[in-house]
Amino acid sequence: MSETDERSEAPEAYDAGPFVPDRADLDGLRRAAAGCHGCPLFRDATQTVFGAGSADARVMLVGEEPGDQEDRQGEPFVGPAGRLLTRAVDEAGIDPAQIYLTNAVKHFKFTRQERGKRRIHKAPSLREASACKPWLAAELRQVEPEVLVTLGATASRALLGSSFRVTRQRGLRMPLPESLADGATGTLVATIHPSAVLRADDADREAAFAGLVADLRVAAGALDSG
Repeated sequence: MSETDERSEAPEAYDAGPFVPDRADLDGLRRAAAGCHGCPLFRDATQTVFGAGSADARVMLVGEEPGDQEDRQGEPFVGPAGRLLTRAVDEAGIDPAQIYLTNAVKHFKFTRQERGKRRIHKAPSLREASACKPWLAAELRQVEPEVLVTLGATASRALLGSSFRVTRQRGLRMPLPESLADGATGTLVATIHPSAVLRADDADREAAFAGLVADLRVAAGALDSG
């Protein structure tokens, strides 16, 4: 086998780290993220969807990945799940001006219907979430939130490990992971993703929404006690 053949069969590197600039502010990180090729997801996505909000935000909400509308508009949580999250945040009593919104993965992963052009969300792999983790770590260092809320299994496992189960450990105050905290002393609260509320049966949707609000109230309480 030639050297060229060996290179072609080598596993593709998944790591956004080389694309993350040192000592950049949020605007600098956002500009750099637009050119990130840290995993193959950039090839099919319309654009990178970086976080949005103030560097002085007290709360960081971390979802899974951009959806179809987010991919088209270039902003996180602007689709149906984002609108539901806005309602939940309001009911939980968290000031939206104090929130920084982002995702564990910055590119939209999807499949297409066999007939038609509709793009169907596909959950990112742990490998893809791990590759994107340097961006999330950089955002966390810049914002230094008092409370970080993970929304759903992908975001929670990206930060807390593959054994973490949202269904068993949601709504609890936990310290930020040492691998991301970098000396920070903030609190982490895990909850479901708002899209899980939208997917719930009609009979269960109200209870699912109430559970999301209850978990967000735990986050709000951590702010008050801090």
